[in-house]
Amino acid sequence: MKTIGLLHTVPTVLATFEGRLRSAMPDQELLIHNTFDTFLASDANLHGFTLANRNRLFYLLRALDLQGADVLVVTCSTLSPSVEQIRPFLSTPVVAIDDAMTAKAVGQGEKITLLATAYSTVEPSTAKLRLEAAKIGRSLEIETIVCDAAYTAIKKLDQETHDRVLKEAAATIKGRDAIVLAQASMGHLEGEIQEIAGIPTFSSPQSCIALVKEILGL
Repeated sequence: MKTIGLLHTVPTVLATFEGRLRSAMPDQELLIHNTFDTFLASDANLHGFTLANRNRLFYLLRALDLQGADVLVVTCSTLSPSVEQIRPFLSTPVVAIDDAMTAKAVGQGEKITLLATAYSTVEPSTAKLRLEAAKIGRSLEIETIVCDAAYTAIKKLDQETHDRVLKEAAATIKGRDAIVLAQASMGHLEGEIQEIAGIPTFSSPQSCIALVKEILGL
């Protein structure tokens, strides 16, 4: 049996990510622990990465670490910079939701549009993209579109409005090499947004799950 610890900040991701994992590994017996904490994302969105935020993330991950998981996954891209800082202090491998996605996206070219719903994600996601691009000797021209109305909607569990706002934004994107969907909660729109914009589009859930399988040796 493989044990996976998941840390979420968005209700829709909490509701769907475990199912995605199980669907990707149908023949594998999995024990999955879910932890849900909205403070981590909402506090970072309002105040940036405070010491209280980083400490809270550390203690939550440490609790999952102590449960003997084979891998931990943080499903909120806003927290990726803090995950990088915390990794060395845990015995369990920790995967940030956007680790694999950003590596794939920068391989498409230099002109990338970051489509986000929360302003707190812009800085960490941009930094992550530039870090991955530097690994292959590529500089980036990053355009950022933040749909805060979609963020407001998803906090109210209004999926219809969330999706409509993002698809309307996608229709305005032209002449780019790739679109990166910053939040895991946007992952189900990857195909639609790629079709609307006619541009290769990358979301984090499926890429993350592939990385988790690799770490688990599956």
